[in-house]
Amino acid sequence: MKKIIIIGAGIVGISAAYHLSNQDVEVIVIDRQEPGQATRAAAGIICPWASQRRNKAWYALATAGAAYYPELIRSLEEEGETETGYKKVGALAIHTERERLHKKMDLLEERKKTSPEIGEVELLDMTQTAKYFPALSDEYSSVRITGAAKVDGHALREALERVVVKRGVQLIKGSAVPYMTGGSVSGVIVRNQIIEGDQVILAAGAWANEFTEPLGKTLLVYGQKAQILHLQTSYNTSGDWPVIMPPATQYIVPFEDGKFVAGATHENTDNFDTRPTAGGILEVLTNVLPVAPGLKDAEVAEVRVGIRPHTPNFMPVIGRLPDHPMIWVANGLGSSGLTVGPFVGKLLSQLVLDQPTGWNLESYQIEQIIAEEH
Repeated sequence: MKKIIIIGAGIVGISAAYHLSNQDVEVIVIDRQEPGQATRAAAGIICPWASQRRNKAWYALATAGAAYYPELIRSLEEEGETETGYKKVGALAIHTERERLHKKMDLLEERKKTSPEIGEVELLDMTQTAKYFPALSDEYSSVRITGAAKVDGHALREALERVVVKRGVQLIKGSAVPYMTGGSVSGVIVRNQIIEGDQVILAAGAWANEFTEPLGKTLLVYGQKAQILHLQTSYNTSGDWPVIMPPATQYIVPFEDGKFVAGATHENTDNFDTRPTAGGILEVLTNVLPVAPGLKDAEVAEVRVGIRPHTPNFMPVIGRLPDHPMIWVANGLGSSGLTVGPFVGKLLSQLVLDQPTGWNLESYQIEQIIAEEH
């Protein structure tokens, strides 16, 4: 039986394990449970269709990731997992300038031709917008996108993990380093134990270089600190409110029982410092409260911090590590990690088993982020 070793149990790694665990293979997942793991901290908006990014390869992957969610959630529900953190509630792309909203409408209507999962798209005036999200400032109109969804990254990751454990996947806590025999990687060493395998999936996010540098490969992957505020209010119907997508990079995601998630900062970091900072909290509140003044009396219940991995051109990469054909790498998902991660995990599961993916991965080649060899 083929043995697959997965390093990293964030959304990509645990999704790969989930898709492999119903195949005729042995799967081992190794994770040291870093406090800054991006998936555990994140709350995601699944709505890539409203993005202004012009990179067609990124957009193709992001839309595929969004389209894959209903299938993934159905399969989890069939396994008895109903607390996945995913809910289709729609999104409001807000702006004070009607002309900008009309352009957004045009963009979405065009993209709907190839992405029907966008759902209905409608222009709302200020009064209509406020009815959907009562905490919002009354100066905003919006475009409502009914196909958009929200997801709690921690809840989704936990649901996937429960299923893989039930299916017999072995989870090991620790740091993995390459194990070499005859000049080639044949497995990993973790907690002084040698684990040999047939294929290794490296899904270690911003920490991936700790595994690749001993192999002479330095990846151009950098950490980006995200501080995310969890707010508690008395809005008892918030679980059905749409997510808010302001013109800037901040977002507001409502959850059940008056809980809101607001964020996030984008701080480049070299030291992976996961402490919440006064500056980060101020940045989020400075951006969020003018948009949603109804949240000004909210309790700051928690500040979560995650370290996103990103590449110089902010493009995800997927493929074999050069000169090490048994090692597969996925990285650089950045702030679109929750949108794309489950689908990338599925692709990796197909790649390691030499199954067709239906995807041309040329635009996502790992070679574009190899810095040097030594």
